[in-house]
Amino acid sequence: MAGHGDARPRGYRGPPGHGTANPSALVAAEIAFARMAREKGQWSAFREYADEDATMFVPEAVRARDWLKGRDDPPAPVQWQAHQVWMSCDGTLGVTRGAWQRPDGSTGYFTTIWKRQKKGDFRWVLDQGDTLAQPLAEPDMLSASVADCQRGVRGVEPDGTIVVEEQSASRAKGSGRSADGTLTWKYAVAPDRSRTISVSMRKDGGMREVLALSVAAPVAAPRAGDGGAGGQ
Repeated sequence: MAGHGDARPRGYRGPPGHGTANPSALVAAEIAFARMAREKGQWSAFREYADEDATMFVPEAVRARDWLKGRDDPPAPVQWQAHQVWMSCDGTLGVTRGAWQRPDGSTGYFTTIWKRQKKGDFRWVLDQGDTLAQPLAEPDMLSASVADCQRGVRGVEPDGTIVVEEQSASRAKGSGRSADGTLTWKYAVAPDRSRTISVSMRKDGGMREVLALSVAAPVAAPRAGDGGAGGQ
């Protein structure tokens, strides 16, 4: 996985004093998450790093903590590496995207949305992904993009939280944003269990979509957890 927890990731171009965003801290969380999956077990790591109200896809959207509770770790975990990072100006919300590999040789991509907690650490609030016919090409360097700050917006609240995502009881759709509103996300799951995910960030005076993903409906009964980087 590109980047290192104690240094800005290669490719980061944010100017000095650009809000309180720190993409390297998010990269460090992603590295630690993947390492725990290798060393302590896949679902153990997902439980440890899940936000209280995190959502994952199996492939229907489920409350991650409920789905993961008591679930045995597979003999060998999925492995993954982040390729891209997006972060709000105030650093309360971030998105990572990259590649994963399963022990059976299958490959795919993942997208994970991270929320900064009150103590400053990160926990994931949404994890999803899909298989790919060919491995996702590894970039020469990890790219990181920070949203433009908004004038007149104070940004992060004193407790460091973000606006709580709005989710239906069935979790068929949900959305969220950073405390300063410079990074937003939303997803929707159709009755056939296909889904769409979109991420937008503030750039050049307006909100611009930086990530738009569509995952097709499953063609056969899926294995548990096929919907994200943790699929096994």
